[in-house]
Amino acid sequence: MQNRSVVIGVSAIKQKGNFEDLDEALILMDKAVKNAINDSGNVSIKDHIDEIRVPKGFWRYRDPGKWIAKNNNFKKIPTTYVTKIGVLQQNLINESCLKIEKGEINASIILGGEARYKQLRSIIEERKFSETELNENPDFYIKAKEDLYTEEELKNLGSMAVGYYASIETAIRKNDQEGVEEHKEKIASMYEEFSKIAAANDDGWINKPYSKEEILNSSQKNKMLAFPYNKLHCTSWNVNQSAALIICSEELADKLGIDMDKRVYPISSAENNHMIAIQQRPKLYESLGMNYAAQYIKDEIKRQGIKIDAYDLYSCFPAAIKMFSKSLGLDENKNESITGSMAYAGGPLNSFVLHSTVRMIQKIRNLEVNYGLVTGVSGMMTKQSFCIWGKKYKESFVYKDVTDKARIKEIPIKLSNINEGEGVIVGYTIFKNDKDTPIAILYVEDQEQRRKILSSNQNNFLNMLKKEEWVGRKVKFKDGKVIH
Repeated sequence: MQNRSVVIGVSAIKQKGNFEDLDEALILMDKAVKNAINDSGNVSIKDHIDEIRVPKGFWRYRDPGKWIAKNNNFKKIPTTYVTKIGVLQQNLINESCLKIEKGEINASIILGGEARYKQLRSIIEERKFSETELNENPDFYIKAKEDLYTEEELKNLGSMAVGYYASIETAIRKNDQEGVEEHKEKIASMYEEFSKIAAANDDGWINKPYSKEEILNSSQKNKMLAFPYNKLHCTSWNVNQSAALIICSEELADKLGIDMDKRVYPISSAENNHMIAIQQRPKLYESLGMNYAAQYIKDEIKRQGIKIDAYDLYSCFPAAIKMFSKSLGLDENKNESITGSMAYAGGPLNSFVLHSTVRMIQKIRNLEVNYGLVTGVSGMMTKQSFCIWGKKYKESFVYKDVTDKARIKEIPIKLSNINEGEGVIVGYTIFKNDKDTPIAILYVEDQEQRRKILSSNQNNFLNMLKKEEWVGRKVKFKDGKVIH
């Protein structure tokens, strides 16, 4: 099959050390591309690259792709894409594969990277941090059509993801009928195992694992970021990491004499791009669109007679792992990760799926895995993706976008306009606001089954929220505040 898409080169980079030892994100990504080109076994692949796709990170570069192409003396200037948060990282891979299989392009590079650790070291060492200035726009700058959150959410929770996921977590806890302490023990145990996996991962960020007690108990180094999450439950952004994949047609791989040992194939992928803000989701603990995408993948596994040997479930926060486990029908007590989670392997803002995919491809190449499944998320558990990778394939790359079906079936709950009344809590969290004062944020459903967000800074109530299950209970409110 001459246009069959295949990955022929991969790279993942991790940098630690002092300020002077670290690169900015652009150089990190450039190094990842160089390594991926060399990894393919034939450096002339760079003369066949038709496009470069980059998920936007914390950095300010307009178009890192063209700079990298010029810096590596690509024979032609590729079409460049930069995608904002709100676009699935898996989508970049899928789009490249589909274009290759239609014969529209020959080869593509997907890459990403972050240098937050260098920025952190600049503060610690009192050094000036600066980025290379790139003011040329990419050919395509892609962003999501809808917003990630409502105005009411943004006002109460801000744009940091942890409070949103923590609220989802409490809804999951209630649905699973776990006690508050039981739940905290379970996620601490889960993350203890993840830390062991990450410590043994050469590309992982941590060097030694954490104990269950270290993860469970709040401390100066493990502060509660948003109840029930401590720092060690949460994705770690302050990393210097980059990753790159080179995908091309089988015909080009044959022409360039790429070793069969290097080749790994995307087998099947499914995406859900139906965006609903958390406040308006029918169930905070479940996504119908995610379930539809998972079912498509499960059907493909059965249809093609595939046995999945390894998983890497997207792991920004425990809620994401649990929702993916449920959607795929996996044992939630089994740690389905080859990276060790974003808390410990490193969580570059908008490119972790590239790292987990590179890790899976390496394991498939090393014959540790025949078929592996990697999942991804964009936004506040807003969009989800699934992709099967394997050493052998039976047909062309099979792809499904379930967005239209999800849009029909999963209808957003209307927002409440009631200023005073009673509501049922559907999820909540507690964190410190910008005045360093503890505050509870609660998602509630009013007497008209519409959604509202409430807050409270009453210590007695906050303590009860930490010790007892309050999802499903009624509270009275007025002007956005819980009445005690």
